[in-house]
Amino acid sequence: MQRAFTQVDVFTSVPYHGNPLAVVLDGKGLTTEEMQRFAHWTNLSETTFVLPPTDPAADYRVRIFTTDSELPFAGHPTLGTCHAWLAAGGKPQRPGMIVQECGAGLVKVRETEDGLAFAAPPLVRSGPVEEAFAEHVAGLLRLDRSEIVDIEWADNGPGWVAVLLRDADAVLAVEPAVVDCFIGVVGPYPEGAPHAFEVRALCPFSGGTVEDPVTGSLNASVAQWLLRTGRARAPYVAAQGTRLGRAGRIHVSTDDEGTIWVGGSTVPCVSGHVEL
Repeated sequence: MQRAFTQVDVFTSVPYHGNPLAVVLDGKGLTTEEMQRFAHWTNLSETTFVLPPTDPAADYRVRIFTTDSELPFAGHPTLGTCHAWLAAGGKPQRPGMIVQECGAGLVKVRETEDGLAFAAPPLVRSGPVEEAFAEHVAGLLRLDRSEIVDIEWADNGPGWVAVLLRDADAVLAVEPAVVDCFIGVVGPYPEGAPHAFEVRALCPFSGGTVEDPVTGSLNASVAQWLLRTGRARAPYVAAQGTRLGRAGRIHVSTDDEGTIWVGGSTVPCVSGHVEL
């Protein structure tokens, strides 16, 4: 049957400069195998399927697939799916606040002047890494251990280890080897620059290294680390994707309750129907 479909670009206000996402707006009746097959075919980092919620507190349910597996949660699919759902006429129960149901549970998404933003999920692993592992990560980044200013676990699911370098230029200069873990590299821009940090996400995939253009989950976990250690002040804007010719912009803010919100603009690029 024909199903409404859209492809959006997340964390950018300029089409084709962010991180693309495929969204099937009606996933009812599809099996897991059918969803996975279509996600593999799109060949994007993630493809999502919108479904009716099973929790009465949620506005919709989403299933998130990479080309070869399902994820309980991911940042740019959350924002992109929510944008697509709203653009297709979705009405949240609470104006200005959308509740998404996904494998990780209920995720709040709110509307801001900088676009949609999701509440950063809690870290499942944090704190210092063992020195032997720090040396290993330095080797994967082809850096001397002394070039790493700080390194900690900042894992909200994928397994992120966060690496702080002296500045944004050092981040952009990294030429990684084949990585065997999920590494987030971050470095500050000078005071007064348009962006506070440059971020890169280096991921193992099929025996090689893949760099993700703009990564919601990494920025959410790195924000918790940077804010906790006093290296960042909210609100701030991080840049990501520069080495890939992208211009991802991630807006990080906090509210009066201490919740960290991670967001940015989303723009539509393709719309129509798919046969599924």
